[in-house]
Amino acid sequence: MTPPSLPSIRLKPKVQARAIRHGFPWVFDNELVTDRRTKALASGTLAVLEDAERTPLATVAVNPKSRIMARVLDRDPNARIDQSWLETRLRLAFKMRDRLFNAPFYRLVHAEADGLPGVIIDRFDSVAVIQPNAAWADVLLPQIAAALVDVTGVTCVIKNASGRARALEGLDDATLALVGDLPDSPLPVQMNGATYMADVIGGQKTGLFYDQRPNHAFAATLAQGSRVLDVFSHVGGFSLAALAAGASGALAVDGSQPALDLARDGAARMGLSESFATRRGDAFDVMTALAEQGERFDVVICDPPAFAPNKQALEKGLRAYERVARLAAPLVAAGGYLGLCSCSHAATLDKFRTACTRGIGRAGREGALIHTGFAGPDHPLHPQLAESGYLKAFFFRL
Repeated sequence: MTPPSLPSIRLKPKVQARAIRHGFPWVFDNELVTDRRTKALASGTLAVLEDAERTPLATVAVNPKSRIMARVLDRDPNARIDQSWLETRLRLAFKMRDRLFNAPFYRLVHAEADGLPGVIIDRFDSVAVIQPNAAWADVLLPQIAAALVDVTGVTCVIKNASGRARALEGLDDATLALVGDLPDSPLPVQMNGATYMADVIGGQKTGLFYDQRPNHAFAATLAQGSRVLDVFSHVGGFSLAALAAGASGALAVDGSQPALDLARDGAARMGLSESFATRRGDAFDVMTALAEQGERFDVVICDPPAFAPNKQALEKGLRAYERVARLAAPLVAAGGYLGLCSCSHAATLDKFRTACTRGIGRAGREGALIHTGFAGPDHPLHPQLAESGYLKAFFFRL
């Protein structure tokens, strides 16, 4: 069947098409000829991207309201973007996760790296949570949900509209059930021997951070018989994995009481409530107070939010990461371990490592870097998009 005729958008004369031909998935607004017709296109419109000589390059999704004005969906300019196309992309993503994991709890789609620009899908067994962070995905959301059911067999599909990315696209913030009914309670998730409680409706992001799974596992190898401090703990990511591995005790620190309540629930389901404690408060204030109280831990892990979400915030963010390291290092017992994480794509591996080592040094401690961790394989990295490789973690022996 011949694909429907699509409008065209064109690169400016001095913009090189080479990056698109080599797989770069974004076109910015200042790279396109933005005449009245182009600006009038509805957000999420499918179009054919052309180079300056009007040679078709790819099928794209257009959003005149976004700095990323076009997202490459298919490098075939004649592609038909429909439910069948979506099923093909989802099936490829599903096949890899099904090979990697022995239980259906994982990130199913990691946006551009899985060929679905701006789309995040996390799976919790029979429940799938979609973050459609691009306008085209909002337009095709019913087809995405239907394709998801056909490919995976999930019985509940939730649209999660929280987060900064949708605001940048000019999209709404309504969370709702697309298929089935919203869960009436948090969902238990088994990872690394621990039980986590995922609030897929009111929790942060989709309810759980699957990306840290391998870093939780590494930290757990250090934790047997140890006293563990988990700062910026969310629902107990590092602390519950440590307890599952035989830690003698763990303290989780976070600013969100609902997140700490979920962590407590997880510990209770593991039968380890007596070994688990929580403390609500500003992480910097709590670490300062713990140091003043003379507290020391065998393992300290800090997993803060993205202090440098973009280049404009980079310097301020790096100072915040340095401060985290400076306050955390004194809490580590001699010969103990310090884990420091960043989910800021703007903070490169080298810059983040420099901030960490500077903070440790300014705390009067010395440390050997023993392990560098990244996101798990269900969070693949698009080789031309640094943003998709945002997570990094350093573990030091002090």
